[in-house]
Amino acid sequence: MTVRLFGDRAFLIELEQRIDPAIVDSARAIADAWERRGLGEAIPAYASVVVQFDPARTPWTEASAAASDLAARPPTATSKAAGRLIDVPTVYDGPDLADTAERSGLSTDELVALHSGSEYEAFFLGFMPGLAYCGTLDPRIDAPRLHSPRARVPGGSVAVVTGQTIVYPADSPGGWRLIGHTELKVFDPTREPAALIRAGDRLRFVPR
Repeated sequence: MTVRLFGDRAFLIELEQRIDPAIVDSARAIADAWERRGLGEAIPAYASVVVQFDPARTPWTEASAAASDLAARPPTATSKAAGRLIDVPTVYDGPDLADTAERSGLSTDELVALHSGSEYEAFFLGFMPGLAYCGTLDPRIDAPRLHSPRARVPGGSVAVVTGQTIVYPADSPGGWRLIGHTELKVFDPTREPAALIRAGDRLRFVPR
């Protein structure tokens, strides 16, 4: 693991840079350990953790030592309770469906069967409110990012990229490959909580 300064009140702890549920669990364990120490908020991702501290309460040297200690002696990821299973009713009609199937050497029906035939863990939320990064995608699905991101992706779009799948919670730019859409509202500011999906939940895409 490596530790580097991330602004003037945070450190970035980087783990092995690949998508792997065990690495995600380790990142969460480091985040939990940092917060248990009362040093500030921690934000885990796939293979890194941003650990924040308040310089007015915790000297930089103390925070740096704590971050380095966690990187050198990472806590063991504890067994976690299974998250909720959320069904995502999906119409597989995305503009990139046929192209993604072709580049994967699959028919569109086979691609739909692969995507809808697995459960995906929500590893973390980021980029925009309610957007859960989920994995892992079947490796037979070849879905690199688009060379030119779209200026507008409609909210509710179901998308894939290498190893991952998401539901766009709202209209936004995006470079993932769109294979379908859902009417399920994964983010609704009038709802409590506004984000439907939490880290640790499992998603199942159900063809409609």
